[in-house]
Amino acid sequence: MTVRVRFAPSPTGFLHVGGARTALFNWLFARGEGGVFLLRVEDTDRARSRPEHTQAILDGLDWLGLDLDEGPVFQADGIDRHREDAYRLLEQDAAYRCFCTADELARRREEAKQAGSGYGYDGRCGRLDAATSGARAEAGEPFALRVGVPGEAIGWEDMIHGPMSFPAGSIDDFIVLRSDGTPVYNLAVVSDDAHARISHVVRGDDHISNTPKQILLYRALGAPLPAFGHVPLILGSDGKRLSKRHGAMSVLAYRDEGYLPEGMVNFLALLGWSPGDDRERFDVGGLVEAFSIERVLRKSAVFDVDKLGWLNGRHIAASPPAVLAHPVIGILRAEAREAGLRLAETHPELDASADRLAAIIDLVKGRPRTLPALARQVSPFFAASVRYEPDAVRRFWKRPAETAEHLRQLAVRLAEEASFRDVETLEAEVRGVAARLGVGAGRVINPLRVALMGQAVSPGIFEVLGAMGRERVRARLEAAVRFLEAEAEGVTA
Repeated sequence: MTVRVRFAPSPTGFLHVGGARTALFNWLFARGEGGVFLLRVEDTDRARSRPEHTQAILDGLDWLGLDLDEGPVFQADGIDRHREDAYRLLEQDAAYRCFCTADELARRREEAKQAGSGYGYDGRCGRLDAATSGARAEAGEPFALRVGVPGEAIGWEDMIHGPMSFPAGSIDDFIVLRSDGTPVYNLAVVSDDAHARISHVVRGDDHISNTPKQILLYRALGAPLPAFGHVPLILGSDGKRLSKRHGAMSVLAYRDEGYLPEGMVNFLALLGWSPGDDRERFDVGGLVEAFSIERVLRKSAVFDVDKLGWLNGRHIAASPPAVLAHPVIGILRAEAREAGLRLAETHPELDASADRLAAIIDLVKGRPRTLPALARQVSPFFAASVRYEPDAVRRFWKRPAETAEHLRQLAVRLAEEASFRDVETLEAEVRGVAARLGVGAGRVINPLRVALMGQAVSPGIFEVLGAMGRERVRARLEAAVRFLEAEAEGVTA
């Protein structure tokens, strides 16, 4: 049997983490089994469906690399088939006409509430004989179609949870076609899945209550029953259902914040699935090879933004510099544009220094967790000038006059160094200046880092010196000394 799975979002909002995780699990299952991955857009809610949301779903799947084998198909295009299937149920006595109006149902529900009992549809229209029901319909009385639920337990073997069952009497006779002729969700889904020959339905736990009704519909329509697997929901750190307050956003918002698709896919895969060992960083090929439905966990996963950042940082560190160069340049160009400048003005030689840019990205890519953070690490190597982070100044430039003198001495010594790109020699020179000044090496190295990078953290400072080159280091040290001298004058004044 060819595995055929589907992802079936509703275009009433953007593609969020939970939906993206469901899509990924279906895609990984299909790829691992040599099967088919189909996208169905469930757009029957015309009032809330938006074409821009459909496009955002497509863009999100494309960014994640979840390529489609079939689709997108649109649920609204199958509405005639849905109605035909509903009337097939009526013809086969699996469904009956229900003439109860919304007002009548609301009144009975309120009466049950007042009596302190729960309300369930009592099946009264199902007890009408065929002639009476037909005559009322012929007379133009509006009706819905309800499926009669047999008085027996309904169970299935869930691919994730194992045996599941709803006891007899727990499900009321349910509507499949409204009185206005529109199909209800459960009928539309079964009709669509049967029509598309879906073999496995992998979806969130919030659909478990729909499954027994859908099983009844498959049986009544004589359609092959797919295997069902229900993935536990994603929770926030407080144990409540994931929402924006936990840091969850649309998938494309993570793209815009500088996460790599490889990092996002890796993170989503580990939200409720385990490879069975200690591995955490996976490329897509590794996920396809390792993934199995059997290893999807039965308990809810917790969304951890820090874990996402850590994984994304590991993917940045593992990416070739040539892959990272384009987004880094794009980020720095956008920042220049916001300042009303050109990239050539803010970062001279960046566009024309592909080899040097690649070498610097290779030097700094081990620490940043997002692409903007990587760009901030790359920026000082090419920037016409640097801005000193206030926290870094407070930590390492506490004594402006003393620090200015230290950096001045360092500038003099480094200007005399012939082999400027030899890291070991540069380290010896910097430590030698600290020794001659009679201070610990950190009293020179940390202020030097702020002078060169404007930041409190960086790759190894001696590698930074070599990558920047003599002239840029000289200019940065001179600028830092001027800044510190001005600060010192302000203090004494």
